[in-house]
Amino acid sequence: MEKLVIATRRSKLALWQSEFVKSELEKHYPNMEIVLQEFVTKGDKILDVPLAKIGGKGLFTKELEIAMLEGEAHLAVHSLKDVPTQFEDGLQLTAVTKRYDPRDALLSNKYASIEELPKGAIIGTTSLRRRMALKLLRPDIELKDLRGNINTRIAKLNAGEYDAIILAATGVQKLGIQNEVKYFVPISTDEMIPSMGQATLGVETTKDPEIVKLLSVLNDKNAQIESTIERGFVDTLQGGCQVPIGVKATILDDESIRVQAIVGLPDGSESISEDITADINNYESIGQTLAQTFLDQGAKDLLERAEKVAFK
Repeated sequence: MEKLVIATRRSKLALWQSEFVKSELEKHYPNMEIVLQEFVTKGDKILDVPLAKIGGKGLFTKELEIAMLEGEAHLAVHSLKDVPTQFEDGLQLTAVTKRYDPRDALLSNKYASIEELPKGAIIGTTSLRRRMALKLLRPDIELKDLRGNINTRIAKLNAGEYDAIILAATGVQKLGIQNEVKYFVPISTDEMIPSMGQATLGVETTKDPEIVKLLSVLNDKNAQIESTIERGFVDTLQGGCQVPIGVKATILDDESIRVQAIVGLPDGSESISEDITADINNYESIGQTLAQTFLDQGAKDLLERAEKVAFK
């Protein structure tokens, strides 16, 4: 194969991610032409409505998937947390790259931690998961919607619209913009459990055997193990970004893996959580098994109520 086309969104982070994958592929295939083809997705166009109300994170992948199915591109690079657990016919998740910092982070020009926030502080986030976690930690703060790309969100913080905002730590770190605010403070997963696949890139392709074989060089085994558990958990619960779900698998050693998980209502008034250690050899089924314990505790009803709240 002489040329690979990567479908990408135009945001700075999406371009960084696609350029990163391009550079990794060029190391393996120095004689192959690898190019980026830019697209604008529906999720990029609609900036004044929470994602949960307009279809979820899949809005950032749809146009890229159409390009692959129609032969305009061979692969698309996504933040794995934005990739739905079910794929369109003819498409698949072919590789996941090495995981970076999976934590969420507090960004503020006034306060160095969630604990320091005064009563009534205005915190920016549209993520239902982050809203739930914040309300569990600090029920006395005020939450305000925050949309747009990372740079836009930080600009709104710097303009004084918020006392603090919450972003994925890895996105800020990749763009090297931690110093644009006074305080950039990653939050422990014990306080705020991340989204499935957070800080990992997912490489989506068609099922063309040649493409799948070429891109298998990008796959990181540890990230694959952790993301398989996390995605299995969410898939079994049949949850997406329309409901508050946090799940983080962490490899402890060659034999064991820790899994933290939580589901609940966006206002934090009700939640179910677990923190387990499991045999890493069973990683392909750990997520589904853990999800079943959540279902046994009433997670289905809780998530259905959370979804109704999200769409109000």
